[in-house]
Amino acid sequence: MKQLESKHNKIYRESKMMKIFILYLVICITIPIANAFAPPAFGLGALFRPPNIKIIKSEGDADRLEEAGKFFVDAFWRGKVGGATTLSQKQAYQLERQQVAEFNKRYRRRGAVQSGRLPGNYAGRSYDSSAELVLCVNGSGDVIGCAGVEVSRIKKMDGYDSSFSGPLMSNLAVSRKYRRKGLAEDLVKATEVLARREWGYDECYLYVEKRNKPAIKLYQKLGYKTIWEDPTATTLLPTEDGRIANGKTTIVCMKKRLGGGLFSNLFG
Repeated sequence: MKQLESKHNKIYRESKMMKIFILYLVICITIPIANAFAPPAFGLGALFRPPNIKIIKSEGDADRLEEAGKFFVDAFWRGKVGGATTLSQKQAYQLERQQVAEFNKRYRRRGAVQSGRLPGNYAGRSYDSSAELVLCVNGSGDVIGCAGVEVSRIKKMDGYDSSFSGPLMSNLAVSRKYRRKGLAEDLVKATEVLARREWGYDECYLYVEKRNKPAIKLYQKLGYKTIWEDPTATTLLPTEDGRIANGKTTIVCMKKRLGGGLFSNLFG
């Protein structure tokens, strides 16, 4: 009799724990993030996230873009898949200049911007917010991660060399010291919030090299699906002999539908 009672109590406790766990998962999925650029309070990444981490906009600030460009060289170019594991002083200097110039070209705000809304089918999308570099900073204010998003022309690869306008996410990088802590996911989600809530788009796109398996795995986990591949693409690669060369690669274009709920990406 006591054995049956003990077994019953054990089953009851396990059932109660399972209900609590399911409730926790429901909360993680359904509770919206109150602050679009605050790291989520739930999920496995939150368990390992360092304290005092913030997700902020660069807002086109020249100093922030320069700092992010220098950070990006070490976080992305050093050890890039297919390239050299280390950078020579000359390579680092050359890539730093190029990256800072690229970030300024894409994300810097120059003087007064044109306000207002786009007409017709593009209503709700503002003129003055078409590009942003989102930064992840630590408690000291140092950049430890970044991701960019901009309204750009997306190739269709349909044989007619056609394209369309949409938000393109790029330049995702996280400091080696802070990897595997959920920060990459936070940065991607922050760019999606910009594209969806501030610019009014319901899809987001990205390009990634096919050989970059960890990145593709991350994007698939976050709901992105492959729509085409281009095996004729080229990319810059730092070489072991100190050069920066053009190399062949396959570019994968991925797409995610935004704001459609948990099952929004099941059907492409």
